[in-house]
Amino acid sequence: MADSQPLDSLRLALMQEVLPMGLAFVDRVRTDGPAKAVESVARGDDPLGDLREQGEVAAREVRERLDQISPGLGNPVMSVQVEVDEPVALQDSLDSDHSDASQLQDVLARIDGRLQRLDALVNKVS
Repeated sequence: MADSQPLDSLRLALMQEVLPMGLAFVDRVRTDGPAKAVESVARGDDPLGDLREQGEVAAREVRERLDQISPGLGNPVMSVQVEVDEPVALQDSLDSDHSDASQLQDVLARIDGRLQRLDALVNKVS
C-alpha cells in the first residue's frame, strides 16, 4: 500500500491540476490558434491559475465520464485513516442499553397516544 501512494499522488495531481490546464490550453489553441494561445499564457499574471480555472468545468466532466467507466478512475479515491475507540465496559453497555430501551418505550408510548387521538379525530369527522 505504501508503494502505491506516490503513484496515487501523481494520479491525483494529474487529474486535479494538469487535466484542467491541458483542456483549457487545448480549447484556447482551438479557438484562438497556437500563437495566440501561447501569447495569452505568457501575458497573464497567474497563467497556470487562469488555465486551471478555465478548464475546471471540462475537467470535471471528463473525470465524471471516467468514473462511469470505472469508479475511482476519474476522481481518485482518497485514503483516510480510521481510528476505533476502545469498547466501553460491559456494565456501562448494559446500563446504556437499559436507558435506551426505556427511552424508546417512552417515545413509542407518546406516538401511540398521538395516533389514538388522530384516529379519534378522523373517526369523528367521518
